[in-house]
Amino acid sequence: MSQPNCRILYVDDHDDSAEMLKLLLLPMHYEVHSASTIEEALRRARNEPFDLYVLDKRLPDGSGVELCKELHGLTPDVPCIFYTGDAYEVHRQEAVAAGATAFVSKPDVEGLIKTVHEFLAERECAAA
Repeated sequence: MSQPNCRILYVDDHDDSAEMLKLLLLPMHYEVHSASTIEEALRRARNEPFDLYVLDKRLPDGSGVELCKELHGLTPDVPCIFYTGDAYEVHRQEAVAAGATAFVSKPDVEGLIKTVHEFLAERECAAA
């Protein structure tokens, strides 16, 4: 029987960031699915199971902070990580207040991968 893959919804309007994350996390058996708007992210979260959300703060149709609140309401057991260039302490506090479990500043790709792995390593999808 094959190992189930952990499913990540990465929400960012920069397609190159999503592709980079897909390539970097593939060896860890993490599936990265992307959405570029709040509307698309909510539609996917309502219709597909995810083990982790990774959000940018600035999206074309609104704020990742508001998206985090909505995702937390839909799936309260799914952690939400912010990966954003808005790296001031006030932005971190806004994210945590919205339900985020972690905050990684762009362009710290290594920090993002480490944080993703820490959150998914103990989940059922990562069980051998």
